[in-house]
Amino acid sequence: MIITLVSIWTSLVMSLTTLSGATHFWLKHSTKVAHIGPLASYPKITIVVPAHNEEIVVAQTVKAILDLNYPKERVELLLFADNCDDRTLHEMHRVANLPCYQGRDVKIIDRHGDGGKAGVLNDALKIAQGDYIGVYDADAMPEKNALYFLVKKALENPDRYMAVFGRNKTRNAQQNFLTQCINQEIVVTQRIQHCAIWHMFKIGRIPGTNFIINRDFVESIGGWRNGALTEDTDISFKIMQSGKLIALAYNSEAFQQEPERLHDYYFQRLRWAKGNYQVVIHNFKYLFKRSNWRVKLETFYYSCTFFWFNAAIILSDFIFLANICFLLAKIFKPELALPFTFGQNNGLIMQLLLVNWLLMIVLYILQISVALSTQYGQATTQQVWLSLISYFTYSQLFIVISVHAVTSVCLDALFHRNGNIWVKTKRFNN
Repeated sequence: MIITLVSIWTSLVMSLTTLSGATHFWLKHSTKVAHIGPLASYPKITIVVPAHNEEIVVAQTVKAILDLNYPKERVELLLFADNCDDRTLHEMHRVANLPCYQGRDVKIIDRHGDGGKAGVLNDALKIAQGDYIGVYDADAMPEKNALYFLVKKALENPDRYMAVFGRNKTRNAQQNFLTQCINQEIVVTQRIQHCAIWHMFKIGRIPGTNFIINRDFVESIGGWRNGALTEDTDISFKIMQSGKLIALAYNSEAFQQEPERLHDYYFQRLRWAKGNYQVVIHNFKYLFKRSNWRVKLETFYYSCTFFWFNAAIILSDFIFLANICFLLAKIFKPELALPFTFGQNNGLIMQLLLVNWLLMIVLYILQISVALSTQYGQATTQQVWLSLISYFTYSQLFIVISVHAVTSVCLDALFHRNGNIWVKTKRFNN
């Protein structure tokens, strides 16, 4: 019981540290004006779009990429229709053949192979001509200057910045309650966590979309790991292990579509959680070996988030609910003793659990409010109420997903079954 309480306090301290770092970052950068001027050079960029049954959204994404504010002759676009059985390939050809895009360097590949998204990226690596490889998911529409800001950041220190990533925003945020909650989660992740750890420790995490990576470097490490559920996290650890950096270009933005149904959301996040668990387990040994300190810190962070703190929250909920049940039972059987107390008096433990609970709620709402305040017009009273409601609903679902993911990873290892099964996220017209 005491270990659980200390664990939760530790997680609160870590969250406050991250929030403080992000606040300092935005106080420093929020008054800076982003100038779109000529770059010192314009390296050639090979943009890869992996698409599996994405006929609904891929056309908008391809148009957004071809309209990017970057010299057209310095962009090579590789569109992969990966094992598609819908009209994704047709939509790719339709957009590429529009008169306004004639003469553009666009290659469309009807792929029939394995390895998932990582397999597509490895196939692209074999034919890419660019100095950097950029990746956009089929549902991720880059803002006009997204690539410009990524390249601008890479040119600041090309010898150390092996990859540069931007931020992603929810393009269907107002669709329903679920997408509104996802939007808040994405905003906190992008504008609090990513900004804070880059600002404080120069640690970056490649997202699944809206990033560029040095092609020669990717080749030197053997490309992406085929079949990886979270190929972005996996290669992020490889970059850090090499001593290079993944830089943040906070002005680069892309708009991605999020799941609009609970079923789709659950299995998307389950895949992400399983992939992150696999990466943590694979890299856990570096905590006890001579390795890059950033790898150690990231491994510790992921281990705490996905294992230690989740277990502490589950145990805390169990302790709290157990005492509540016994308190109700004491109405009928006064001789019953509470299972979790300090001595003969349960008052202190109940107060501590209540304080913990309130602190977690306040910090949850504070993180969302600070994150939204960095975006014009987002910090509203409605968002505060939404964050309060989502704490008791949306955020609790992550505990269920985490338990499911851990169980699934363990069973995959125990029964030697293939755990890298990709569940397609359904797209919507909006």
